Amino acid sequence: MILLLAAALATAPPSTAGIATDVECRSRAEAEASICLATYYAGADRHADAAAEFEKAAVQLAAGGQLDPRADRALAAAGNMWIAAGQPGKAALALDKALTGTGLRAEQRGEAMLDRARAAEALNDLKTARSKVTEATQTIGDDPFLWYFSAALAVRENDAPLAKSAINRALSLAPGDPTILFEAGHVSHFAGDEPGARDYWTRAIAADPNGPSGKAARQALSMLTVPLTVQSAAGATK
Repeated sequence: MILLLAAALATAPPSTAGIATDVECRSRAEAEASICLATYYAGADRHADAAAEFEKAAVQLAAGGQLDPRADRALAAAGNMWIAAGQPGKAALALDKALTGTGLRAEQRGEAMLDRARAAEALNDLKTARSKVTEATQTIGDDPFLWYFSAALAVRENDAPLAKSAINRALSLAPGDPTILFEAGHVSHFAGDEPGARDYWTRAIAADPNGPSGKAARQALSMLTVPLTVQSAAGATK
């Protein structure tokens, strides 16, 4: 989301090397410089710095007295970066401001709504999180991450049927995504389907053998009980 928003905000041609450097960004004027710096910091995983620059850009864009849709997009981008920085309270404030305005349209508004749900979940406000997810489905219903998050949220809500329905939707949209496969195993385990959990986690390992989802799935598998057939075979050798 962050790069799409940054691209939508940009008003000048991108650097020939990709994301502009710190020095190049500071040579630009006001809001453009802040947006450029925010994108640069985001690429360097300096999420809090990126969020602060996006918020600075929003103030600068709104200072002219005219409604500038880029201000709302900058606030939404700030919210996304505050989530990445582990500061959901600041994310919620920025996203609420962005969603109050009129600058976010269609998918942009849906993605910001999903980020607002993520911030609410991190703040243990599950009711708001569910409300925002439901609203986001109106514009980004074909986003597999929306359904992945909805499934994870449903687990926290202790709603197994909703968790299974949501993860199945995510799988239909991105059947080979290792992160979704891992969460499908989590949902299956939560619903009491251990064979299903084992199958999904095995598939996650195959899809991402050395990545974070594969490693998490391997660890989850190691904590499952030994299958009955294996236990029986072990007992027969004693």
